Amino acid sequence: MTIGFDGLVLAGGRAARMGQPKPALAVAGRTLLSSAVGALRNAGEVIVVGPGGDVQEEPPYGGPVAAVAAGLPLLSAGVVVVLAADLPFVTAAAIETLVRHAPAVAIDDAGRPQLLLAAYRTDELRLALPADPAGASMRTVVSGMALRRVTLDGSPPPWWDCDTPIQLAQARSWR
Repeated sequence: MTIGFDGLVLAGGRAARMGQPKPALAVAGRTLLSSAVGALRNAGEVIVVGPGGDVQEEPPYGGPVAAVAAGLPLLSAGVVVVLAADLPFVTAAAIETLVRHAPAVAIDDAGRPQLLLAAYRTDELRLALPADPAGASMRTVVSGMALRRVTLDGSPPPWWDCDTPIQLAQARSWR
């Protein structure tokens, strides 16, 4: 392990495009939520935000920024990994790479930053949260941060998320 960090798993979205809660869906015999939590096994503390988790965002389904705002007060490490609960191939090695380069954000194969697969400086993220986080954009929250863009190795790719039935079927075909 490189430096101490905590993990924040966002598991409370509406899953409108999927049509069912994503954290309980399975790929290769593991739920998406267990894959995310497992990738954070080297974290000092892991908080799951969403129904049945450690804390719920206010209001429920208030979006990723509301989820970060709900979970962040429960964490104390200098770096926090923010991780969506729909990443079946994220690994502890990928997380360690992000933490080693923190503040850092994973980029996908098209060069797009994956803001819910990132290692942020905890204090900087706290300061960037809006007073009313419900519905706020994660892109806006991190816009003033100097994030390193990190390419994560792996096949299937660690940044692959399952937002739609087609993406879930693709993930299942890789395993």
